[in-house]
Amino acid sequence: MQKFLPLLMIPVVSGCAGMTPSTGKTVSEVISADLARADGSWAGVATISRRSDGVFLSIEGQSAQPGTFGMHLHAVGKCEAPDFASAGGHWNPGMKQHGHDNPLGAHGGDLPNIVAGADNKLKLELKMQDIKLEGDGGFLDNDGGSIIIHEKADDYKTDPSGNSGKRIICGVFKSGNRI
Repeated sequence: MQKFLPLLMIPVVSGCAGMTPSTGKTVSEVISADLARADGSWAGVATISRRSDGVFLSIEGQSAQPGTFGMHLHAVGKCEAPDFASAGGHWNPGMKQHGHDNPLGAHGGDLPNIVAGADNKLKLELKMQDIKLEGDGGFLDNDGGSIIIHEKADDYKTDPSGNSGKRIICGVFKSGNRI
């Protein structure tokens, strides 16, 4: 089961190796994904960083409106407009059903909701437990993987996407996107 530890506002890591100023933890790898809306406009940046204390996902960006939005890792590293269907289904190496509240456990692509306040800003950092980035069943396979933000909150139980609506923001993670 994928577990997450939400963290307070910690700056996004900007180096490939070294110490992060806020944590003093060694960073061994950072992979970035530019986030875009269906019209191609900029929506932010997502990073996955492998540090001495775990693997972290950080997002900084801008929503079109305030609210709570579902968010998932997807199996295919493509973000083709207008609907981002090219990103495929959720990354699900364990072949589980959707949802943090699923009694059988969540699948690998399940992420917590992200909230945009009155200023429409998106900001989140979380520690991802039990994620394999590379190798057999890893998120960063030959075509990479993607992150999708949906138009509504994930209810954490409805299969396949938590009743979170259309895909409104997408970004591609590929092994070649190392910072």
